[in-house]
Amino acid sequence: MPNSTRLAIIGAGLAGCECALALAAAGVPVTLFEMKPHRYSPAHEIAGLGELVCSNSLRSNDPQSAVGALKNEMRTLGSRVLRVADETRVPAGKALAVDRLLFSQRLTALVEAEPLITLERREITSLNPQEKPCLAAFSHIVLAAGPLISDALSLSLRDLLGDKAEKGDLYFYDAIAPIVSGDSLNMDIIFRGSRYSEEEGDYLNCPMEKDEYFAFRNALLEAEKAPTKNFEQETHFEGCMPIEALAERGERTLTFGPFKPVGFIDPRTGRRPYAIVQLRAENLNRSMYNLVGCQTKLLYREQERIFRMIPGLENAEFVRFGSMHRNTFVNAPQVLNADLSLRAAPHIFLAGQITGVEGYVESAACGLWLGLSLAARIKNTDLPPPPPESALGALLRHLQTPVKRFQPSNVQYGLMPELGEKAKKANRKQLYAERAGAAFQDWLKAVGLESCF
Repeated sequence: MPNSTRLAIIGAGLAGCECALALAAAGVPVTLFEMKPHRYSPAHEIAGLGELVCSNSLRSNDPQSAVGALKNEMRTLGSRVLRVADETRVPAGKALAVDRLLFSQRLTALVEAEPLITLERREITSLNPQEKPCLAAFSHIVLAAGPLISDALSLSLRDLLGDKAEKGDLYFYDAIAPIVSGDSLNMDIIFRGSRYSEEEGDYLNCPMEKDEYFAFRNALLEAEKAPTKNFEQETHFEGCMPIEALAERGERTLTFGPFKPVGFIDPRTGRRPYAIVQLRAENLNRSMYNLVGCQTKLLYREQERIFRMIPGLENAEFVRFGSMHRNTFVNAPQVLNADLSLRAAPHIFLAGQITGVEGYVESAACGLWLGLSLAARIKNTDLPPPPPESALGALLRHLQTPVKRFQPSNVQYGLMPELGEKAKKANRKQLYAERAGAAFQDWLKAVGLESCF
C-alpha cells in the first residue's frame, strides 16, 4: 500500500463495518469513526455497532428471491456481516432473522478484534478538514453515516454537492414496529403457526373477528400521530408504510396486506379469522416479539391503547414503541461516480443506504463492494463491477441509472436486464436467480476472485 494512503470510514453501521472488515482482510489499515455512545440517532439505543431496528431486517433467505441471491453473492465475497447474522439467527421460516442484541455484540467484537481497524468513538460533524482537522490526514474518506445522518454532517455533504444539492439531498420517511414482551402475551388466544403449513411454525398469530378488526382500524384512523416537522413534506417508502397510513387507504387494505388471514385456521373456532396479526421473535429465547406490519408514527400512549385492542395483546408490555424517522439519500446517478465517489470530491466515497440502496442487506452489500474495490485501487489493481445480470451488479447499476425522480430501491429482479426468453410467471424468479448465479460465477472467474474467499 502506498505510504500516502490513509483511509477513514465515518459510521459503523452495517455498511461501515462491512467496508472496514473487507479492507482489513485485504491488508489495508482503516480508521472507523462511530458517534455512539456520545450521540444516538432517533432509531438507535445501544452502543454496539451494526444495530438493527428489527430482527427480520435481513429478510428472505430463499435463493430464488432477489435478496436471497444477493446474500449468496455476498457470502461468496466473504461478507462478515452475513457470517455474524448466520451465527445469531433466530427461527423465522425462510427469513434470516437475528437476535438483534447478540448480532450487534458479535459484530462489535469482530471489529474491535481486528488489528488493522482503529475504532474511534467520536462524532464527525463535517467533511471539511479545516473544520474537522482529524480528517486532514486521510487520503480516502468513506461516508457510511446511514440514512439517519446528522443534520450537521448532512449540511456538510450538501455543501460539497454545490449546485446539485437540491437534487441530491432527498429524503423519505421510514417507520419501525413496536416490540412486546413474550411474557405479557395471552397464549389462550394467540396460536403458533405458519401460513398454509401444518407444522408449528415460527410465528405467533393473533386472530381478529370482523368487529374486532374494524374497531382496531377505526382507532387507528382517529389516533393522534407524531407531527411532521413543518419544513418537511412527508414522503413514505412504499415498502415500509405506517400501519395508520395503510388503514387510511381503505377498509380492507390491511386484510389484503400485513393482516391477511388466508392460510390460517383459528384453533379455538375451527374457522379462518377475519384478520391475523403476526408476531415474530426478536431474540433466540423468544422473550420479545415484533408486531409484523405494525410500523407506526402513533404517539406512544396511542400505541399502548390501540395495539392492546389486538386479541392476545390486551396486557402487552412494550419493550420498544414504534417510531418514524427521516431517511436521507443522495441522487446517486447525478452526484456519484461509478466507483461511488462524489463527483464534486472524488476522494470521498459513499456507502450504504445514503447512496440510494434500500435495506440492511443492500447497505451491507454496498459497503462490502466499496471495501473490495477500494482495496483493489490502493493496490493498483482493477476490479470491474459484477454484471447487471447478477444481484450485486444490478444494485450498483441502479445507482448509475438516471431517472426523472430517483428513489431508493431494494434489490429486485426488476433492476436486472429482462430475460431473453418468454418465461412463465411461475418460473421467472427461478430463471432470474439461475442467470444471476451463473453471471456472478463467470465474473468471479474473469476477475480472479473465485478462490479468494
